[in-house]
Amino acid sequence: MNAAEIFAKIPGSFPPEKAGTLRAKFQFNLSGEGGGNWVVAIADGACTVSQGQVTKPDVSIGMTASDFVKMIAGELQPVRAFMQGKLKLQGDMNLAMKLQEIFAGASK
Repeated sequence: MNAAEIFAKIPGSFPPEKAGTLRAKFQFNLSGEGGGNWVVAIADGACTVSQGQVTKPDVSIGMTASDFVKMIAGELQPVRAFMQGKLKLQGDMNLAMKLQEIFAGASK
């Protein structure tokens, strides 16, 4: 599975009950082979994904596409990736943690 395939599956694996009243835009900037830019927007109990960039994301997440795929597959832990400098976060760290909680187990 590659990054584009993962982002295509996100709306279908979104559990609205875990998101509650969350309203946030997450900007993913993935570098390297298979990389690109995606926006995951959560609002009103729905999740949408689009390619490109948003002007003012609540959280920006940067990493290589290959590390992103490993992280989604459970082969790379997000905290470890952050501590090793493989995962760059800008913005609201609590929202980044909430995103992880919302989708925990969704890719299985």
